[in-house]
Amino acid sequence: MSRIGLQPVAIPQGVTIDVKGQTVTAKGKLGTLSLVVSEDVTLKREDNAVTVQVKNDTKRARMAWGSVRANINNLVRGVSNGFSRNLEISGVGYRAALAGKDLVLTLGYSHEIRYPIPEGITVKVEKPTAIAISGADKQKVGQVAAEIRGFRPPEPYKGKGIKYANEYILRKEGKKK
Repeated sequence: MSRIGLQPVAIPQGVTIDVKGQTVTAKGKLGTLSLVVSEDVTLKREDNAVTVQVKNDTKRARMAWGSVRANINNLVRGVSNGFSRNLEISGVGYRAALAGKDLVLTLGYSHEIRYPIPEGITVKVEKPTAIAISGADKQKVGQVAAEIRGFRPPEPYKGKGIKYANEYILRKEGKKK
């Protein structure tokens, strides 16, 4: 039995949820997101909540139950508050800047990296070494942050590279004489 699947998804003020068959659409101040859910679960809209129930008691249906509920909760949170990820750049000469709709990264390579910012994502460069990524879709925000981090992941000896703001880098001891 799914503990997460049992909990109803509360709908905050200013968010409208539309359930048609297996499609859930959420509209809020940050935009519109939709999700097509598995055929193994049923969705019911009651007052200010959406509940997810299992159609049949198969292993696949029970696995999808909590995941569908979590994804619907992410839709509601995304259109009402949004999601954000913060990245930090460390290293001599490493920096970031915005140029139009591109993020320009200087990461110690012989060239600068131009990353086109996708639709629905907002990127802010507060300092040359701090990047804030925000948007309504949790998956897209995480994917953009992972792609930017992938250009120069942090290395364990000096800690140079791009890391998440809440990430801790295990440091290794250098070579001894």
